[in-house]
Amino acid sequence: MKASAVSGVAALGLLLSGVSALAQPGPTFDCSKAEHEVEALICKDDELVAKDRKLAVVYSQAIAAMEKIDTGGQEAIRELRTTQRGWIGGRNDCWKAADKRQCTIDSYDRRTAFLQARYFLLEGSTPVYFSCSDNSQIVATFIPTDPPSVRLERGDNLEVGVLSRTGSGSRYDADFGIYFWTKGEEAKVAWPQENEFDCAVSK
Repeated sequence: MKASAVSGVAALGLLLSGVSALAQPGPTFDCSKAEHEVEALICKDDELVAKDRKLAVVYSQAIAAMEKIDTGGQEAIRELRTTQRGWIGGRNDCWKAADKRQCTIDSYDRRTAFLQARYFLLEGSTPVYFSCSDNSQIVATFIPTDPPSVRLERGDNLEVGVLSRTGSGSRYDADFGIYFWTKGEEAKVAWPQENEFDCAVSK
């Protein structure tokens, strides 16, 4: 079987698993034991239930991807589980937001996109090489998640940015204040937070 056919079958399998999960009634947690305002909101909102189940599928795919790694896979799984628990706490903090529902939607969308990009669950673009004013190089691989994301490699460091709303260009925000803001073939970068520099596509 050709590689393209294999990838097509795999993609269909992932799609069917996602459809199956989304078709299930209720979110992935027990609504009768919901302790947080945001959990109660999810339980009575079909769109949020669907996003909860979609994330559960993607999270399971990320775990499965790490289980295939011989060296460091188990450590990566522990880290993933820890960050997922932290994300749940952050999602529940949406009770503080002026628009609790939109905050929850955004939280699910960004987490789903992050996992798909970070754990190579979706194929990305051809890598784009940026030369930067601090003499570093950033390799950017844009991923067609929803919302779009970018996987950024700088030396031995890997970060994932998810597209944020902005007035011009495309700004991708990662953890700890890191951002990658592209305008044409140029980019403004903060990495780490408050360490800003400029980059341009290598010729």
